[in-house]
Amino acid sequence: MIPVVTPEEMSAIDRAAPEPFDVLVERAGAAVARAALKLLGGAYGRRVVVVAGKGGNGADGRAAARRLERRGVRCLVFDAAAVGDGLPACDLVVDAAYGTGFRGAWQCPRPAASTPVLAVDIPSAVSGLTGVASGRPLAAHRTVTFAALKPGLLLGEGADLAGDVEVADIGLDASAATAGLVGVTDVAGWLPDPPRSSHKWKAAVWLVAGSPGMTGAAHLAARAAFRAGAGYVRLSSPGVADDPGRPVEAVGVALPGKGWAADVAEGAGRFGAVAVGPGLGLGDGVRHDIADLLRRLPDTPVVVDGDGLSALSLTPDPAALLAGRAAPTILTPHDGEAARLGADTDDPDRLGTTRALAARLGAIVLRKGSTTIVAEPGGRAWFSTTGDARLATAGTGDVLTGVIAALLASGLPGPEAAAAGAFIHGRAGALGWPRGLVAGDLVELLPAVLAGLRRA
Repeated sequence: MIPVVTPEEMSAIDRAAPEPFDVLVERAGAAVARAALKLLGGAYGRRVVVVAGKGGNGADGRAAARRLERRGVRCLVFDAAAVGDGLPACDLVVDAAYGTGFRGAWQCPRPAASTPVLAVDIPSAVSGLTGVASGRPLAAHRTVTFAALKPGLLLGEGADLAGDVEVADIGLDASAATAGLVGVTDVAGWLPDPPRSSHKWKAAVWLVAGSPGMTGAAHLAARAAFRAGAGYVRLSSPGVADDPGRPVEAVGVALPGKGWAADVAEGAGRFGAVAVGPGLGLGDGVRHDIADLLRRLPDTPVVVDGDGLSALSLTPDPAALLAGRAAPTILTPHDGEAARLGADTDDPDRLGTTRALAARLGAIVLRKGSTTIVAEPGGRAWFSTTGDARLATAGTGDVLTGVIAALLASGLPGPEAAAAGAFIHGRAGALGWPRGLVAGDLVELLPAVLAGLRRA
């Protein structure tokens, strides 16, 4: 995984560097100069404007300018604090004004609309922690950052303003990072290859979802679990005696409308994972049954989504309820559900508040968003950026539930199942139609994603 560190963690990495500051600056300048030459498509006669601040970011930009000049590039370096209202015509702007620790707002002068921008470490005036932009930052075509990604390059406005992001190795040690960006090779390495002697019970999922008149979410989750590798899916919609629309591969087992937790716990021994919540409704008894189920299944991995999260948030003490569980509990809230579970969603530090929620509840939290964050109670975190606006349609969260449940049942540890599920789910969306993709389409795209991972 590509490491992700907060600005505070990056400062500690800088302080621990074995080489002097000047050596690191020259290495950073060389990385920026290489990226600039790629954007310019050549060197001789090209014109570059470098907007440089007084700190380390500015030093990196000035070092890049010196290298570019030796290659025949004409460079003009402007002081970020006194740059004026506009920038002269040029072939490239290097934004080296302010780095990840910048506080306040900055009004950057506008270059010509067609002029590409190369940002050093992060677009200036974007928070390295939150991705929140203050003032009027330049939108970069490319950002060269050093040693590790910063949350602000993956979150909020920062993700849009950073453009293509390159992580340059300048000799800093980020190996102690506790967060990372999930990539293809990570997920490919996590997925187990089924043994030759495998059978359907090797990856069995029990899905407790749906309710009278609301079985669509349950069907999507069941289909997704199969497509993501489950060998057997038992589908139970409490209070639904007959479900003719159930996927033909799923085995339907009826449950009473209330008091069903004991029945599930009694029969769950052969299942690798239980998923609960999509379309379950919030009728009388749901809160009690969700709590009862989690208490009765301490050793079975459980995914809680949708109405299951709402029911959990209504229990008197969710943290105490989950504390008795030995197996992984994966919660998959969007921001509204996270707030009901106790997250401070007004705080722009999305990574920090997700970690805090996971620690407080003692559960793995997958917080959905344009960038999905998975955090486990010990503080480790995973980012997934594969999703896009195509997933902003009804039912896609139910598909994610089925995918994660299948991965858990296949033997993946809880954090990896959640992180891989988010990655695979997003990749499936990226294969779909730019407009008009629906959740059912997403299910059918899952095998193509998994096949691609086997070739990675």
